[in-house]
Amino acid sequence: MDEKAFHAAVAERAGLSKEEARDLTRATLEGLAGQISGGEVQQLKVALPDWLAPHLPRHDGRAHPKQLTEFVRELSRRTGLKEEETRAGLRALLTVLHEAMDRRHLDHALSQLPKDYRQLEAA
Repeated sequence: MDEKAFHAAVAERAGLSKEEARDLTRATLEGLAGQISGGEVQQLKVALPDWLAPHLPRHDGRAHPKQLTEFVRELSRRTGLKEEETRAGLRALLTVLHEAMDRRHLDHALSQLPKDYRQLEAA
């Protein structure tokens, strides 16, 4: 899936504009990278489409997970979206990421986070 189709899919599923979907994607990947271990960031970076990988900042540290509600609040402030829009966008983003890459890599990364992240996609 190319970049344009990816952001269009996230936007359509979340009811966001393509620009909002792009901003949320960037903010989410940067935020997730800070919550998972540095080794997991590197593995996820390899599995992501090339154009998404730069949004995962490298670090060598341990995982520092946040509660989903706190993460949604941070993303909302960062993107200017309402929390409900942010949650819908995050749900759409995780779904599209699972379709765009080998889902085992994303599932493994999400396993370092509280279980509500993994349940978000199914909601």
